[in-house]
Order: sequence, then C-alpha cells, then structure tokens
Amino acid sequence: MNNLGLTTLRNLPRDTRDTLFLLLVITWVALPLVNQVPLWCSLMGAAVVLWRGWLAWRGLPLPRTVWRLGLLALAVAATLLSHRTLLGRDAGVTLVVVLLALKTLELRARRDAFVVFFLSFFLMLTQFFYSQSLLTAAAMLLALWGLLTALVNAHMPVGQPPLWQAARIAGQMTLLGAPIMLVLFLLFPRLAPLWGLPGDAMAGRSGLSSSMTVGNIASLALDSSVALRVRFDTAPPPSAQMYFRGPVLSHFDGRSWSATPWLEQTFDLTPPQITVQGAPVRYQITLEPNQQPWLLTLDATPQAPQVPGRTPRQTPDLQWVLTRPVTELLRYEVQSYTRYQAGIELERPQRQANLTLPFGFNPRTQAWAQQLQASHPEPAARVEAVLAQLRNGGYGYTLEPGVYGRNSADEFWFDRKLGFCEHMAAAFVIVMRASGIPARIVTGYQGGERNTLDGYWTVRQSDAHAWVEVWLSGQGWVRVDPTGAVAPERTGSLLRLQSPQGAVASALLGNVNPQWAFNVRAAWDAVNNRWNQWVLNYTQNRQLDLLKRLGFDAPSWEDLIYVLCGLVVGVSLLGAAWSAWERQQHDPWLRLLSKARLKLTQAGLTVPAQSTPRQLHALLQQQADAQAQAIASWQAWLLQLEAVRYAAHAPTQRATSRAQVATLARQFQHLAPLRAPSL
Repeated sequence: MNNLGLTTLRNLPRDTRDTLFLLLVITWVALPLVNQVPLWCSLMGAAVVLWRGWLAWRGLPLPRTVWRLGLLALAVAATLLSHRTLLGRDAGVTLVVVLLALKTLELRARRDAFVVFFLSFFLMLTQFFYSQSLLTAAAMLLALWGLLTALVNAHMPVGQPPLWQAARIAGQMTLLGAPIMLVLFLLFPRLAPLWGLPGDAMAGRSGLSSSMTVGNIASLALDSSVALRVRFDTAPPPSAQMYFRGPVLSHFDGRSWSATPWLEQTFDLTPPQITVQGAPVRYQITLEPNQQPWLLTLDATPQAPQVPGRTPRQTPDLQWVLTRPVTELLRYEVQSYTRYQAGIELERPQRQANLTLPFGFNPRTQAWAQQLQASHPEPAARVEAVLAQLRNGGYGYTLEPGVYGRNSADEFWFDRKLGFCEHMAAAFVIVMRASGIPARIVTGYQGGERNTLDGYWTVRQSDAHAWVEVWLSGQGWVRVDPTGAVAPERTGSLLRLQSPQGAVASALLGNVNPQWAFNVRAAWDAVNNRWNQWVLNYTQNRQLDLLKRLGFDAPSWEDLIYVLCGLVVGVSLLGAAWSAWERQQHDPWLRLLSKARLKLTQAGLTVPAQSTPRQLHALLQQQADAQAQAIASWQAWLLQLEAVRYAAHAPTQRATSRAQVATLARQFQHLAPLRAPSL
C-alpha cells in the first residue's frame, strides 16, 4: 500500500507535485503560530490550504476572482473584529497568515510562486515575535530549508527533477551561507530586535504583574516557562531564603492591589537606609523578556545591579527598576545580602499609605484585628498570633480556591480557609493594617531548582509568589510569608509546584519514570541556557569585548563597521582571486576546441555549438577543393586534438595531456587561414 502511494506521488504531474510540496512547507511555517492567532484564522488558513491541495490533486481550475475577493474581505473584517485594529503585531501576523493562504488560490505562474515564497519568508520571521527559544529556531531552520528547496525547484528546468536534488542544492546553499551568517552575527551592530514589542499580559496564569485582584481567578494554571536563570558565584543561600523581589503592592481599593508608579513621579527616588550583615551573595541573573521595567534581585540589594548599557534605580520599596521595559534577554550582575535591615525610620506618608484600608470592606476581619490589638499590644506578638492561626486553624493551600466575593479576606479567614499565596498575603496584610501595623504585599519569585548539568538555578513562572512585609519599630521592614505557615513545602522544599496532568497526559506519561523525566527536562534546560547565553544574550557589549580580544584598545560601534567592511572587502578580493584561478583551471582541451569552432564559424561554416573534433573534420571534408591544402592541415590538426582526449593510447597523466594540448595550441596559431568566400 505504501509503495502504491509513493508510485502515485512520483507519477503526479510536476505542477501538482510542486504545489503540494509548497503547501506542505507553508503549513509547517504557519503551524507554530496556531496559539498566537485567533481560532478563526487557523481554521480559515487550514481550510484554504486543504482546498488548494484538493484542486491541485484533482487538476481542477482555481476559483474565480470574486471568491478570492470575498474571502479577503471576510478575513479583513474578522481581523478588525478580533483585534479592533489592522495595525500592530498581533493583527499584522493574523493578516499575513490569512493572505499567505489566500495567495495560494491564485498560484498559476512562477511570479505568483515567488510572492508566496517571500510572504513565507516574512511569516517565518514573525515567529520570533513570540518566541526566540532554541526549539523555535530549529523549527524555522527546517522551514528555511523547505522554502529554499521550493525556490530552487522553481528555477530548475522543465521535466520532473526529483525534489531531493533541489533539497541537496538548498542544503549546500545554506551551508555556504553559514560563514557569512556567523560573521554578521558576530560583528553587525546589535540593534533592539523587532520581537521586543509589548505583548499581551498573562491572565489566570502564574507570573508577575504590577497589580493583583484577589478572588477573580477560580483556578490558577501553572506556567512552567522560565522566568529567569541564576548562576551563583558564591555559595547560594538555602532555597527557603531565595526571595527574588518584584513589584511591591501598597495601594488597596477593596478589590485590587497595585504598586506605586514610581517611574511616573517627578521627584528623585530616595530608597530607605539599608543595613546589611554577613558576607554578600554574588550572582548573575539572565532575565527572560517580561515587557516590564523591573529587575528581579534577591532581598536585599543595596548596590545597583550591573546592567550593560542601562542605569537601574531603586524605589523606596527596595525594588530595582529600569526606565524602559525588558523586551529582550537581559543578563546582569548582582550582589545581595540575605541578612539586612531596611526602613528603620518610616516617614509619615509611607506609614499612612501602608495603614490605609478602604471603608466598608471585610468587616469581620477588621473586628478580629481590633480584638488582636487589644489582646496582643506588642506588634510582633500580633504577627505571631496571626501566623499561629494560619498554622493551627485548618487553612489549606490550593490552586483551585474558586471565585471569592466582595469581602475576600472575610471569606478566607472565616469561611473557605483555602487559597493560594495571593489570598493569604492579601488577607494577612488586611489584618495587619486593621490592627495598626504598617504592612504591604511583595510579589516576585521564591525558590527555584538547580540544574546539575550546568549549575544554573532555574526559576519558572510557577515559582511566582506573594509574601508580606510588616514594619516593626526598631527592626524596620520584616518579611513574613503566610504561605510558609500553611504549606511549608511551598517555600522550603526543592520540590516545586506542578500542574495536575490531564487524562491524555496521564495516559501517555503515567508510566514514565519521574527521575528520567526530570533528567530530560534538566538536559533540555541546560541546552536552552547555552542558547540564551551564547546567542540571545550576545549584546553590543560582548561584541566590543570581542574587538578588545582582537587588539582594539577602546572599541566602539564604528570599529565594528570598519572590521565588518574590511572583512567584506577581503572576502570579495579572495572571491575574485578564486574566480580568476578557477578560470585558469578550466579544461585547456575544451578551450582549444572552442577556439577551433569559433575560427571555423568566422570562416563561414555552420558549426553546431557542441560539435566534436570528428564532426568538424566531417564539415571540412565537404568544402571546395580550392583550399584542399589548408583544409587538409586543419583536418590533421583536428584528428590530433581528438586523439589527445579519446585515443586508446591517450596519456592518463594530467601533466602529459596538458603538454600535448599546449603543443597543439602552438600549432593552431600556424594553421593556414580559411577564406570565407570559398566555404
């Protein structure tokens, strides 16, 4: 059955075969975008490609213009309805996917095929708007090979050349272009990538945000994608002390918590005084693009992280921020202290901001807080009393707490007693503030897992966490983690949270050894990390470091241009020299035969383009007797030329053959001229 199918494919007309192959390549190019474009776009694109394949298979005519225009109008209207615009990244990618599919419906001539080729090349680049991972790069490299194969095949002569031949030529072209690609990658001045465009915010998934609405998410889907990687240059702290600080949420309107927009303030940011103890922890963070201006660092970091080409600033909330979002992979050096005191003196505006609660929300929690204040006059005692309530009151950690109502803290403390970290942190801060203790929510990442293959710590979006800071007189801001009181394994164990597997995943992976799966993921993470460090994080500073190693004292981007231009000129000269040498290496016998053809053509003979010495001899045999002597000398010379190449006793050594050809070339100069009128 399989042989029959292969035979059928081989016997297809060339147009049908080439069209089906091009449709297959287009499908591969567009397939990774299925999760990025609207559902209607994927369905419409798939339907059009299948329709076009069926038309090619059956040899049916293409649809009329009215059909194509109708589908185009429908696609534009659907794009406008889905994105509310025709401009921007997402709307543009949606349109390109649909237009590429529709263009196949008028795929008649080579010109139409070229439009499809170059639209596919552009669509291939748009993949990097959404992901620059090694897997994406590998998929697009295969797509590039397929597109080049189709392009080479379109330029091949008539007939039915096998696709493997075009694929081999395309592969050779790719390999020949690889050195040029490598030089451009190393030396072309680095610019902000096109894929550094703002993306859509995550909703209902683990991760960080500058605001938090408690109770609206009934279940939390764990996102296992990498948020950052850490390489410790000193001994790492225990996992339970790895709190990577992100946005600090101080403002509460009854439903939502939000961070102070420090970057929008007109005054200078004045961070609180930090007193540190012990030796610092030195480490390097590779931060994935998050479309946000914050830098993740361990608590506490009194000195600015070393970010190439940028100057971070620290907010009064101890968070380090940049003036523009992180839209590409960012690597920076940090020095932190896990033992510290911050904000010993709390200014009145900050105290008031971290005590404020909106009126009319969570009355039961506020009443309980007042009772705590009366029974535990010392603030530290109140903090311990609430933590004891969490440990002993039957509270539980869950990723599916259900939707909370208007008074989310009341529901958590007295009714449901279930939630994830944001429920616990928000409810804890409300109790603290209602009992007279300044408190705020800190968001970030907690913990991580060490990859034994490369030594890097991987922090994932599933490690996103929310904890609390309370202000105590004489101690300043003190970290309190309510989640650790309810679920110590969430913050004190190397076993990270995992999403429950569905029925299909359980059936496929249920018998897989967990250790084997862990090792496979660790190996993949290590490979991805190398890709990030060597490729995605190859910045302009690293380019300049390369020039320093090449001998430049104080390199700049202009030096990059000079070196690149010098290499281009040098390679061009080498190419010209190679071409000149290659011309000299052409078969001298063929050059001599070509000269003979030209000479006889100028003499008036009708000489076929690929005529052999024997055929030229026969042509001369038919000429007039008036030039018998000249013709005889020409015929004798042609037979000698033929004997050098084809006689049974012809020399096998290349040097001897060249010597004989050189002798014939000298004889050729003395051959009697042939007169055109006589021929």
